[in-house]
Amino acid sequence: MHSTWKVFRGDSTDSGDLLFSVKRSSLFQFKTTLDVFLATNTREDVCDFKAKGNFSQRSCVIYAGNSSTVVAQMHKKQSLQSVFLGKDKFMVTVNPNIDYAFIVALIVILYQINIPQSSPPTS
Repeated sequence: MHSTWKVFRGDSTDSGDLLFSVKRSSLFQFKTTLDVFLATNTREDVCDFKAKGNFSQRSCVIYAGNSSTVVAQMHKKQSLQSVFLGKDKFMVTVNPNIDYAFIVALIVILYQINIPQSSPPTS
């Protein structure tokens, strides 16, 4: 019932190149919460990371497993450009020894889940 996103190395879709998978923590959510399982965690009984996002506020926090240890966070950077020109800028803070590309991939998945789906063009 939960949607799953799988992230592979390069253009591969071979299970040997799976890096991690992401699932919604529960079916009904006010704020998006995702459980992240590294490829080595085949049982998926406990998540390796948890991502919680509030996209109405353009923010998210990524935790180590089910702990309260923050490994990265993103928030909207307030500036004159964002207020007057509508150009959003974001600040991402990543703790040491955490893969930046991994964090960016999680943020992209959170964003894709939360953007309104545009209707297909009509002829």
